[in-house]
Amino acid sequence: MIEVRGARVCITGGARGIGRATAEELIDRGARVWIGDRDLPAAEQTAAEIGAIAHVLDVTDENSFRTFLAAAEEDGPIDMLVNNAGVQFMGGFADQDLAAMQRELAVNLGAVLTGAHLVLPGMRLRRRGHIVNVASMAGKITTPGIATYCASKFGVVAFSRALRAELAGSGVTVTTVLPAATHTDLTSGVRLRLQPTLTPQQVATAIADSTRHGRGEVTVPRWLAPMGLIEELTPTPVLWWLKRFVGGTEYGGYDPVQRKDYLDRIRQR
Repeated sequence: MIEVRGARVCITGGARGIGRATAEELIDRGARVWIGDRDLPAAEQTAAEIGAIAHVLDVTDENSFRTFLAAAEEDGPIDMLVNNAGVQFMGGFADQDLAAMQRELAVNLGAVLTGAHLVLPGMRLRRRGHIVNVASMAGKITTPGIATYCASKFGVVAFSRALRAELAGSGVTVTTVLPAATHTDLTSGVRLRLQPTLTPQQVATAIADSTRHGRGEVTVPRWLAPMGLIEELTPTPVLWWLKRFVGGTEYGGYDPVQRKDYLDRIRQR
């Protein structure tokens, strides 16, 4: 746990959505915030609007990540890292582009490991620091049509649990935040049907609050916390029926027109 007022915070994928809302929330609470994003013009616009500091960041590139963190450290040690950057491709697993799925793993899971690995030495030395890994309820509940996304978020949950145990007593805390479907570009055009949905601000509040309570895992909304266990205990035929009832018969279906701008952006190399 850390004191937010005066804290130096780095947020990946900070130009839009949950990242932007989190930056704004933490700034409102007195933190000094650096947002990293591959889309530098968007990050600079966000930074100008909310009072953050923008820096270009490709989370899949270790050198880019190091440069981003080094820029923030010019103002002093990093107190908090929010591993927020994420992408989502949709559709049947066998029908998707393999390179796109590998990129999804690199952004959603690989970058979380990279970010944590880079900030931990300094945090452990100072015996102070907080890392937030933004996962998803897809890290507890399997969803047909986003198999790779689920794999990446399950990985974030498992990694965070193991790391949390390693760091016990070190003064460094790790919180995994698992939101339900959130209204950002990542869910544009997605047929959410009966699923609970959130605003970015609701997730941002949970991320900022984690600096005070230090709980290991936070689901948003909190009543979803038992859903992973419920899935484990539900008989397979019933589970498959429920998934079709909630998600529809077209696994991974979405409106291609509404989702085009988002897909064009995340496919850029």
